[in-house]
Amino acid sequence: MHTQTTPTPPALPLWLRALIWAGVLAILLAVFALYTRPEFMLTLADQVWACF
Repeated sequence: MHTQTTPTPPALPLWLRALIWAGVLAILLAVFALYTRPEFMLTLADQVWACF
C-alpha cells in the first residue's frame, strides 16, 4: 500500500510571525478605541439603520 504525503509549506520565521501578531493586535486595539467613542457608535448605528 502506497501512502501519499502532502507537502507542508515552510514555517514562517519567528520575527515574521511576531510582526503579523503585532499588526493584528494593533488593528484590534484600534477597533476597540473606536467603540469607546459615542459619536462613532451613533454614526455606525445610523449607517446600519440606513440599510433598511
